[in-house]
Amino acid sequence: MRSESSKIAVNGGEESRGTVRAANEVLSGHTRRGLLRRVLPFLGPAFIASVAYIDPGNFSTNIQGGASFGYLLLWVIVASNLMAMLIQALSAKLGIATGLNLPEMCRTYFPRPVVWAMWLLAEIVAMATDLAEFLGAAVGFQLLFHIPLLLGGLLTAIVTFLILGLERYGFRPLEAVISALVGIIALCYVIETILVRPAWGTIAYHALVPQFAGPESILLASGILGATVMPHVIYLHSALTQGRIVVRDPVRLKRLFRYELLDVLIAMGIAGFVNAAMLIMAAGTFFQAGLRQVGTLEEAYRTLQPLLGSAASWVFAISLLISGLSSSTVGTMSGQVIMQGFLHRQIPVWLRRLVTMLPSLLVIMLGLEPTRTLVISQVVLSFGIPFALVPLILFTQRHDIMGILVNSRLTTILAWLVAGLIIALNVFLLYQVFTGGW
Repeated sequence: MRSESSKIAVNGGEESRGTVRAANEVLSGHTRRGLLRRVLPFLGPAFIASVAYIDPGNFSTNIQGGASFGYLLLWVIVASNLMAMLIQALSAKLGIATGLNLPEMCRTYFPRPVVWAMWLLAEIVAMATDLAEFLGAAVGFQLLFHIPLLLGGLLTAIVTFLILGLERYGFRPLEAVISALVGIIALCYVIETILVRPAWGTIAYHALVPQFAGPESILLASGILGATVMPHVIYLHSALTQGRIVVRDPVRLKRLFRYELLDVLIAMGIAGFVNAAMLIMAAGTFFQAGLRQVGTLEEAYRTLQPLLGSAASWVFAISLLISGLSSSTVGTMSGQVIMQGFLHRQIPVWLRRLVTMLPSLLVIMLGLEPTRTLVISQVVLSFGIPFALVPLILFTQRHDIMGILVNSRLTTILAWLVAGLIIALNVFLLYQVFTGGW
């Protein structure tokens, strides 16, 4: 059973059809292509999903984490990234094996009241996601061009519409543009890391040794986790693979998943590097200079200039703007998948964008502090993770649903351990919230 939306994506555009032909040739096992040319047709879906892992919410949480605690929370980024690789691989596999995305699977197998409750939670998560992405891009416009936040927000909406317009030419042009934007963000942080000249020995230690330093560090760790393991792209990734390359033969199915797994490892590896570089930059500049209260994006931009030079602050603002624009596009795509999958109702993208941008514009008009708002939105996201992750594990561990691509016992155990860890952390945060611990 495959949805109509997936067929539209595959059939649109000659470049996309060429990608499908090349992929099928590779999967047949009868090709003389080199390694790179064999892999290229399968790269794309995870790069779109990876944008959510380097969105403006990550900027806020990672900078606050680095400025307040130095390299202490670097292990949280490493662990979160490994969890993200596992989760996104399961999501991609669900779409390949079933031809349905996660919201469609929930609608097919769960009772109606449960589906409605899950849809409502997913919509709240989507709005929290949009808030972070929208605000980040608006702040980026303000830092680079001195444009008021409200006007920057409207410009973000326009650019998002333009990028989403590429969908009419098939999946490949959109994947190419998003991948290029991810490349620009990664390049920006290569430059920032070179300028910071961090202490690599200390970095290696804190990347491997888990440590906390009080309740505030746990709150930030949860925010980093929420910003890294993003629930809305758990829904989206299955939609990106559900009709991209369609094969039935078990051998080809396994080959297809192996190539998509490579896509996940490369894209999430880049996202993990960018996240780590954000925290390293904040730790190597603000924390080392004793500026531990530097937590807002605007302060970070202004403070980078005297510490590292004007190039560092410009690179930071460019990466923030590109991150906001690309993740806003991906957030809108996720919102469409959530609404269509859970409700089987389709509304125009422009209407969806207008509805989801309202909370962000309201925050701007009320004059709420953008960075603190971003951090809180990331905590909201962390609470939404179990409601996407648990159904994903339930489906992918069932042989009658997944067939030959069913999870191995080890994969299922690891997935449940990840889900349990995230849920436990969220329960602790709830305790902190209701007892006034933060």
